[in-house]
Amino acid sequence: MQEGLSISGAMRLRYETIDGQARVGFNKSDDLLNLRTNVLARYRKADIEVAVELYDSRVWSDRIGTPVSTNEVNAFEPVQAYIAGTFQEPLGAGSKIAVTAGRMMLNLGSRRLVAADDYRNTTNGYTGMKADLTARNGWKGTFIYTLPQARRPDALDDVRSAKVKLDRESFDLVLWGGQISRAKTIGLASLEVTYFHLGERDAPGRPTRDRSLDTFGGRMMFEPRSSHFDYEIEAFFQTGSVSTSTSASAQRQSVAANFIHVDGGYTFPGAWTPRLSVEYDRASGDKPGGKFGRFDTLFGMRRADLAPAGLYNALARTNIETVGIRLEAKPSKRLDWFAAYRPMWLAARQDSFSSTGVRDASGRSGDFAGHQLEGRVRYWLIPKRLQFEFDGLVLAKDRFLRDAPNATAGKWTRYVSFNLIATI
Repeated sequence: MQEGLSISGAMRLRYETIDGQARVGFNKSDDLLNLRTNVLARYRKADIEVAVELYDSRVWSDRIGTPVSTNEVNAFEPVQAYIAGTFQEPLGAGSKIAVTAGRMMLNLGSRRLVAADDYRNTTNGYTGMKADLTARNGWKGTFIYTLPQARRPDALDDVRSAKVKLDRESFDLVLWGGQISRAKTIGLASLEVTYFHLGERDAPGRPTRDRSLDTFGGRMMFEPRSSHFDYEIEAFFQTGSVSTSTSASAQRQSVAANFIHVDGGYTFPGAWTPRLSVEYDRASGDKPGGKFGRFDTLFGMRRADLAPAGLYNALARTNIETVGIRLEAKPSKRLDWFAAYRPMWLAARQDSFSSTGVRDASGRSGDFAGHQLEGRVRYWLIPKRLQFEFDGLVLAKDRFLRDAPNATAGKWTRYVSFNLIATI
């Protein structure tokens, strides 16, 4: 990386609209104008780096019943403010350790547990320490001890008016653990082992379910390349305990939850490099009696695997089982697109479906939620400077999302967003 001071940034303007909202408690039809601006200042000298990054996320045209929260609004926030240093060959020839301390954004491994969300109008920040280790023979490791930032303000009126209030980090919410990986472990496939602990407790004005979760997992993958098959397998098992509610007197319940993702694809030769893949995702839900079974994706992203956030935000990595078929291509350096279709079931029919809030505690509404068809097109209007993005989605609700006692009205959910992203 070039030494000295560098400044970069981006501004994304998004208009999104939805009809037939699938989530409980919000307007059936809605639209929203989002603006997210970030500026990163970085100074590097030899093996030392200092950086500060400001995020400013705001919305307009929201109404009563519009799903607006700190997922959409976080005004003038220093999400990153860190110092990093790199130490060469601390463990012998070819080794390297980079240590980062302060506020930072994290994207670890597959990003299914720890990520800086990109589609959402706000992002995730973490305060603490991170160590990245590179060793010989393809070994790498990342280890963290962080206090995830709780976005503020808390009051809905303050959120809607984009009141500036510094996000809060404290030992009431702690995330630590790490990942170890090695390239070409089984043939050309890489292997990754993961462990994270999340500890949570009540804070003044912020009752919680006091999560104490240990998430263990592993991933094996063969990267896509032209004229070859590729695959990825990742699985997590989650243990620990949670409170049955946010009440201070709530009982504790043991946790036993799991998640698996499997995909296999083939990249065809040619200038477009089209890739056709089949995907399978299953995240457990909570069944009556016994241990708490609803998988918690911690701070993971959802857009790359499941669906957009924003006004839609109906799918998360919890109580869902789905098979997907995806076709993606890059016709030129300026244009790329993908289309995906997936039928969706509940992993536990008595639990609420994914992040919709729709539930039938009796289980009598079945376990088939519906069919989702989505697509995305991105085009650089000005290469490396101005990009247009279109996202479109149709959800055909099936029995569960139509018949459950609190299901939202209508058979269809339609969502689109138009984005302009300017970078400097």
